[in-house]
Amino acid sequence: MRNAQGDGSEDAALLAAYAAGDGRAARRLADRHLGRVLGFAARLLGDVAEAEDVAQEAMLRLWQIAPRWRPGEAQVSTWLYRVTANLCTDRLRRRRSVALDAAGDPADPAPAAVQVLIRADRTAALEAALLCLPERQRQAVVLRHIEGLSNPEIATVMGCGVEAVESLVARGRRGLTTALAPRRETLGYHDDDP
Repeated sequence: MRNAQGDGSEDAALLAAYAAGDGRAARRLADRHLGRVLGFAARLLGDVAEAEDVAQEAMLRLWQIAPRWRPGEAQVSTWLYRVTANLCTDRLRRRRSVALDAAGDPADPAPAAVQVLIRADRTAALEAALLCLPERQRQAVVLRHIEGLSNPEIATVMGCGVEAVESLVARGRRGLTTALAPRRETLGYHDDDP
């Protein structure tokens, strides 16, 4: 949840201001983090509606903890990622009995231009491949390569060591490569593409 508007200390100050009754501080925090929380949840769950519920719950939990927040112990952004990951894990556990194929592919609202369609196909293929990864690998890959967190930040979010994160990310990338390899040509990649 990196943002150009400021750093973790500004987030902590906004959270303290909210705890003191400043509603504008809550709106600023939501503006800074809600979109990233929603995107992260959507990638982990593969369902935007469910991700919206998770994002709302994560923000609600942030508001609830505001009076007890201790600056310096954690960054608001890292705390939100961890809560979001935990909420997603809970939802995934509840729906384990549902087959991944039953989820279907998301509709592509993009215009009919060839490059836009190829990009949409690649995104859908990646999203589907992500859903096939074990949950911890999926979290690590999304946090590293889509959300842009560093390995130490991911370790904090996931509650594990940096070495474990490195292993999860490496295994996740291998899993994605294997899952996407049969579709390489149909996704518009050529032998000279990375």
